[in-house]
Order: sequence, then C-alpha cells, then structure tokens
Amino acid sequence: METTVTKNLMTEGSIWKKITFFALPIFLGNLFQQMYNTADSLIVGNFLGSSALAAVSSSGNLIFLMIGFFNGISIGAGVVIARYFGARNKEKVETAVHTTVAFGLAASVVLTIVGVFFAPQILILMDTPANVLPESVTYFRIYFMGSLGFVMYNVFVGILQSVGDSKHPLYYLIISSIINVVLDLVFIAGFHYGVGAAALATTISQFVSAFLCMGQLMRTKEEYRLCLRKIRFDREMLGQIIRIGLPSGIQNSIIAIANVVVQSNINAFGETAMAGCGAYSKIEGFGFLPITSFTMALTTFVGQNLGAKQEERAKKGARFGILTTVVLAELIGVLIFIFASPLTRAFDSNPEVIMYGVARARTAALFFCLLAYSHAISAVLRGAGKSMVPMIVMLICWCVIRVTILVVFGKLVGKIDIVYWVYPITWGLSSIIFFIYYKKANWLNSFKE
Repeated sequence: METTVTKNLMTEGSIWKKITFFALPIFLGNLFQQMYNTADSLIVGNFLGSSALAAVSSSGNLIFLMIGFFNGISIGAGVVIARYFGARNKEKVETAVHTTVAFGLAASVVLTIVGVFFAPQILILMDTPANVLPESVTYFRIYFMGSLGFVMYNVFVGILQSVGDSKHPLYYLIISSIINVVLDLVFIAGFHYGVGAAALATTISQFVSAFLCMGQLMRTKEEYRLCLRKIRFDREMLGQIIRIGLPSGIQNSIIAIANVVVQSNINAFGETAMAGCGAYSKIEGFGFLPITSFTMALTTFVGQNLGAKQEERAKKGARFGILTTVVLAELIGVLIFIFASPLTRAFDSNPEVIMYGVARARTAALFFCLLAYSHAISAVLRGAGKSMVPMIVMLICWCVIRVTILVVFGKLVGKIDIVYWVYPITWGLSSIIFFIYYKKANWLNSFKE
C-alpha cells in the first residue's frame, strides 16, 4: 500500500505526470487566491467607483514590496525542505519545518509594525494622488494588521508544497475565497462601507486559510508534522534557509521596487490611468496563473530530485517544465490580446479606464513567452540551490535597466506608452541572459552536502 510520503515524492514515476498533477492543484489554488484578490477590485470598482479602485490598485505593488522579501525567504525554506524530503532525511525535515515556522512568526511582527506605522510616508513617496491617498492609506493599514495571517499562510503552504502536497492548500483556498467574496459583498455592496472593508475581508479570509493549513500540518503523521512546542530557530538550518532564500527575497523586493517606480509613473497620469493599469494587472495575474503553477512545481521537482541525487531526472523535468510554461504563456497572451476590451470593462465601465487597460494589454500580452521563460529558468535554478543567479539577472534587467529607461525616457517621451513597453523590453533582456547561462552553466551539481 502506497503511503502519503511515497505519493508526494517526485523522485519516481512519470516526470510529466508528477509535475502536471502537482501543478494542477497549485493552479486551482492560485486561481481562487487571485479570485479573492480580484474580488476586491471588481466589487470596489463597481460599487465605490474609479477613485476607490485606484486606491486599491495603487496599494498592490507596495503590498508586494512589503511581503515579497519574506515570501522569498519562504521559497528558500521550501527548497531546503524539499531537498531533505527527497533524501528521506526525517530529522532534517523536522528541523527545517519548525525553523521555517519560527521565521514566519518573527516576520509577521516586523511586517505589521512597518506596514501600519509607515503607510502614509511610503504612499506619498510613490506620488499617490492626494484624492486617492486617504483611501490608499486605510486599505494598506488594515491589510497589514493581518500580516500574521497571510505570512503564516504562505509559510504553511510552502511547507506542504515542498513535500509534494498541493491538494490541501487548494481545498483551504476554496473555502477562504468563498468567505472573502461573501464578506466583500456584505461589507461593500450590502452595508456600503469603504475600501477598508475590502482589506478587512481579505485579512479575515487569509487567517481562515492559515489556520486550516496549520491544522493539516499538526494532524499529519509524517516527518513534516508541526508540533507547537518544537517551534524554534535552529542556527544551522536557518543559515541554509537564509543562504538559499535571501537572494529570492531580495529578488522579489527588487522587482517590487521597480514596480513601485513604474506605479509612480502611472500615478502621474491620474486616477483613470491608475484604474486602467490596475485592471490590466488583475487580468495579467489571472492569465499568468498556469505559468506560476508550473514554475512552483519545477522548483519542488528539481529540489527533491537533486536531494535524491537523481540529476538526469531533474534535467528532464526541467526541460519539460520550461517548454510547457513558454507555450502556455504565449497562448494565454494571445487570448488576452484579443479579449482585452471586455476583460477591462468587467472592472470599470469608464471608457477612459478601458482605453488605458486595453493599451497596456495589447502592448505586453504577446510577449508573455519571454516572461514565462525567465520565470521557468529562475524556478529551476532556485530548486538547484542557485538562487543567487536569478537575483543578479533580475537586479540588472528588471530593476536597474527598467528604472533607467523610465527615468531617462519617461519625461522625454511624456507618454504612458513608455511604461507599457518597459516590461517586454526587460523581459527580453533577462530571457537572453538566462538562455546563455542555462546552456553553459553546470547547475546540476550545485546541490551538494
């Protein structure tokens, strides 16, 4: 009889089936997560208007900046756990799990303090328009009062996925997504509360999913079982997690900083531009879910197989995952290009908002294959423990070059089109660098004891 551990191991069986069937629940889970994030924008835009939608949209990049660093560390923790799980080292798996949870609790405290107390200053630095600023501050502060919920949810999901369990996070996300949408409708459509209610609904639903994931980890009989009295920092394990996760965290923050600069440029064109580009961001978020799911599966697959010293299997899985993500991304990009107008209209019926959303979609969507390739190679390298390489490439392409283009040509051109084009240009540059590195570097032997 096959045990839970055997089922979750990605070191045996059909490669494409292991990756695909692991990625599918992640996709459905991410879909529901995106749904309850988008529910805020849809309900806010339709019931509270463009100004409120702009407030929610302008907070998105800043929220990612705040949580991206700590989520990157969680990625490193997942790689470490996957490595020891693949090697069937039960003691190390247990130590890694409890060190990861301890880190998540500490990160939650830091995020809550920074998010609540420094929200106005950060939003002002982003050139958030004065008429949008009060609602943006309210949304941001309430969201970060729930830091414990969304940080620990990401930590728990990272642990479950690193050991090959992508189904339970899906079940819990479905429940929390339904709760979020219902609360949005009750608070905003029913009681006519402001944007703060949308943040509160999201926070409550995040806590629900976090508690459900924690319960699953505490109930399991496997080596990754969570025991509250064992939660503590192990210096050696924390060092491994930081060494692999820190570059990913810095990478997330770098991308977020660049996106904050981009958002500042968008803000300069007014609230309709903010609302239109915010609507497109939600559409892109949905469209890119299958790609994100495959890249997450790739990281776990490569980590487990290199931990089990199955280098050739890791290489074959990486090849399949990269090809699949690129093809999927381009197909999705074509669909978004074709249906950009009705998709944007779902968020806001204002013709000017639709114009901005469609223009951005039709500039970027056909280049999704480049974005997917960069993400896929990054996922493979992270799984192999070489997270420093993606960090350096993203720093150069998605931060330095992206910001330089905006600073040099933004005011010179004086049109929002430069904001639209800066993404495909930098996606292309990072893809070229990753292609050259991946072909020449020996990343398979990077995960040695």
